[in-house]
Amino acid sequence: MINSTAFDYVNVLTKAADASWKRESILTNNISNVDTPGYKRKDLNFESVLSEELGRCKHKSLDSKLGELDLSKLTPNVYTDHSNYSYRLDGNNVDIDTENVELASEQIKYEGLTSSINSQFDRMKKAIG
Repeated sequence: MINSTAFDYVNVLTKAADASWKRESILTNNISNVDTPGYKRKDLNFESVLSEELGRCKHKSLDSKLGELDLSKLTPNVYTDHSNYSYRLDGNNVDIDTENVELASEQIKYEGLTSSINSQFDRMKKAIG
């Protein structure tokens, strides 16, 4: 990560993009295990980690919150969904339709994050030049 207040947004966006990329991989793995008996779906939760970290600094602007953010704490949690919301007799709780929708949504999110990172660098280039 780059250490400068000018890069606070870029650093957070980069962490979010990394988490999104990892979640896409997890969702793809769930899809590939749709027919594996006993398999329990996995997922990743970055949004709650980011929200919790930003929530520590109440009544401040987003700029100051990002400046005080500890990037090392923005580590997404990968978890196994042990819920019994499965209609299958083999114990697998992967719903292929849900996983495909989540994967498509995550791909759109990743594209938006990388676009935002590029926009931040474009703004910096304009400010310098």
